[in-house]
Amino acid sequence: MQLTHFTDFGLRILIYLTGVPDGEVVTIKEISAQFNVPQNHLNKIANRLGKLGWVEATPGRNGGLRLNIEPASLLLGDILQTLEGHPALVDCEKPACALKGNCNLKRILDLGLRDFFAAMNQYSLADLTQSPTSDVIARMHFQPRSLSARPH
Repeated sequence: MQLTHFTDFGLRILIYLTGVPDGEVVTIKEISAQFNVPQNHLNKIANRLGKLGWVEATPGRNGGLRLNIEPASLLLGDILQTLEGHPALVDCEKPACALKGNCNLKRILDLGLRDFFAAMNQYSLADLTQSPTSDVIARMHFQPRSLSARPH
């Protein structure tokens, strides 16, 4: 299974937001610069994460994003399944398959996908952001602030 860009970038947003200190927010512009992903694409993803209740968006000039859920309570399998939807590993309709209804492939692949999501649910967002990831996130958060603090 290959993740869509939507899911990949959604995970990056969530991981990055775990490093935001309490009471602070980060902008889509900052996340875009850190991961080299277009802001328009990140806006759509952040909007979805907000509707899910995982991210809080503060509007306005000093607004931005922050995580709205404890990282340990957000399970990786649930994140993947929610952002990916219900992916089919094989499409029996297009093109129409002569084995449809008489083939075990789809059923077995569906079981494997179910087991994949269950295995991923053994990990949470908190697990994803342990060291060394947390060390890199901390440096990423420090870098934009230190650059913007320099005199022009």
